[in-house]
Amino acid sequence: MALAKADFTTRLLVDAGIGPGMRVLDVGCGSGDVSWLLAGLVGDDGAVVGIDRAAGALEIARQRESRKGAAVPEFVAAELCALPATLGLFDAIVGRRVLMYQADPVKALRALARHLLPGGLMIFQEHDGSMAAPSQASFPLHHRAQQWLRRMLAHEGADLQIGFNLHRVFSEAGLTVEDLRAECLVQTPDNAYPLGEIIRACLPRIIANGVATARQVGIDTLQARLDVERRRSQDIYIGDVAFGICARKR
Repeated sequence: MALAKADFTTRLLVDAGIGPGMRVLDVGCGSGDVSWLLAGLVGDDGAVVGIDRAAGALEIARQRESRKGAAVPEFVAAELCALPATLGLFDAIVGRRVLMYQADPVKALRALARHLLPGGLMIFQEHDGSMAAPSQASFPLHHRAQQWLRRMLAHEGADLQIGFNLHRVFSEAGLTVEDLRAECLVQTPDNAYPLGEIIRACLPRIIANGVATARQVGIDTLQARLDVERRRSQDIYIGDVAFGICARKR
């Protein structure tokens, strides 16, 4: 969701010190949203490498159009905990919605830290829905859709309280935490959060985990039904809480 000044991810990266000339690794880069954001921040004097194990997502990332004055990211198929030594060392390592899926996030961070220069930055954004009170008003369809996502994540072994665990995890990994922040993702009657499209992207996983059937979800009309429910209410709905953490290698 677009925020008043800049989106949460951009502010997190800029405040952490990502800037021109830096060499940055984006882990779990998917189709490259964060990698291309980083490319603009480090400029054409910097470098960005995005890694993911999904070949299809990497191909989409490679096809994006570069911008003048920005780096052109390199995209590499690799496992987070088994990065090839040929990648070299980085000024910063970044990830979004990655640690919550790691069976042992401390081990994952320690493995990544081996690819950081001394004093390098480790910056992660994770989402935690465990503390979000949806609304004071009734949003039954929104609540049901959020439950589909949470149950899917639980079935997949994700840490649904990753936000509360970030400081401990980074500290146990031997990193010095410099900043930990959180921000609610707020939906108002006239400002939609694309929950229906998120459900669409996750639908195969929702069905595969037995969380809901295609008929129960009704994906072709879901976003429209969510929009109707939102507009009928004059209340706000807190769908998620984004946590951001910045730490430094000692």
